[in-house]
Order: sequence, then structure tokens, then C-alpha cells
Amino acid sequence: MEKIMIVEDDMKIAEYLCTYLKKYGYEVIIATDFGNIMNTFREAQPKLLLLDINLPSYDGYYWCRQVRKESICPVIFISARTGEMDQVMAIENGGDDFITKPFHPDIVMAKIRSQLRRAYGEYAANYEERVLSQEGLSLYPERLELRYKNAVTQITKKENDIIESLLERYPRVAGRQDLLAKLWDEQAFVDENTLNVNMARVRSKFQELGIENAVETVRGVGYRLRITWREEEA
Repeated sequence: MEKIMIVEDDMKIAEYLCTYLKKYGYEVIIATDFGNIMNTFREAQPKLLLLDINLPSYDGYYWCRQVRKESICPVIFISARTGEMDQVMAIENGGDDFITKPFHPDIVMAKIRSQLRRAYGEYAANYEERVLSQEGLSLYPERLELRYKNAVTQITKKENDIIESLLERYPRVAGRQDLLAKLWDEQAFVDENTLNVNMARVRSKFQELGIENAVETVRGVGYRLRITWREEEA
């Protein structure tokens, strides 16, 4: 059954929702680390997110924006705020629906079912997850996940953009200026050392998968992905 993640700092409400959803067969994850919601989200990979607005550290609008950088999963806000502007803000920040507290659990369930049908079920558009693969290495941009053979690691959005460029250009060179333009097109000037730092993190991710020397520096030009030299492991 579908996995649902609840982000609610009132544990009584969170547990109430959890009990009700489990009764209908849903798997439920309750977030408890409100300073690192995205860590829980990436680990859980839920099909739907129930999100409060008033939260410790950062509000629900902030976390919805972070989710939208990585996922298209439905987000339903549940909040005591009843103003029209709050509902407008919820939608503008990436939410799909809004439920006001106090709520009837049947209303919550109906909205969950509706969003799940729209995203994944009978009303969903024909949609296939994008995957970029070369020589046993696979990148899942919408999951921010990188796989090589039987190993898997989570990556950041910028790491994803770099690896995506390397895979799209493979076995050719991805130019430094092209990478800078793709990663930071909203900025007029970026210190190139920033790319070096992010490229070092990308190399570290490849090492986590057991791939050494996967990114070759082509001096004065850019970077090239090297995968085929690991064929002896097959």
C-alpha cells in the first residue's frame, strides 16, 4: 500500500492521523526531526505528504518548496490557519490541497485518495520516471538517487545536475562554462572554485558506490565521465 509521511509537531494529531491511515492499510511515517525534514523524506520516499504550516525551525511553506525541488509527490497542507491568503500561499509554494483544523478524518481520507488517484492512479497522466543510464550507472533525477550495479546513494540537487550533465555528454567532455551555466544560471557571476567544490562532492558520491577516478579533469576544457574501465568487475 502507499506510504504517507506526516509532518506535524502536535504529536497527538500526528498519532491520530497515523492510527486512522493505518486502519485503511496505508504505511505511515511520522517526521520527528523538524530541522531535517528532507532527510526523512528522502529516506522514506513517500507517495504523499501531509504537512502542517506552523513548525519548529522552518514553516511548512519552506519544506514544501524543498520537496518540490526533488519530487512531484502530492502535498496536502493541514493547518489551523483559516485565512484565504494561507491557502493561496500553500498552493503557490507547491501544495496540492489544503485542509483546515479541526478536521474530520473522512475528509482527510477522501482528499488523500483523490490526490493519489490524480498522481498515480486512474486520473494520472501517462508518465514514466526519467532515468539516465550508461555502462551500469543509473541516475534517477526525480529521486535524487544514483545507482551503480547493486550499490545506491542519495545525492543533492546540484550533485544531480552535475552528474546529469556528465551522463548526457558521455563519453564526451562536459565543459566548465556549460556546467556553471546549468547550475547557477540565476547568478551573473560565480567563483569557479564553487564548481570545484561541488565536483569534489560528486567524486565522493562515486566513491561511495565503489567507483574510483570516475570523473576525469580535462585541463582547460571541463570534465569527462569514465565508467567502462570498471568492466573487470562484471
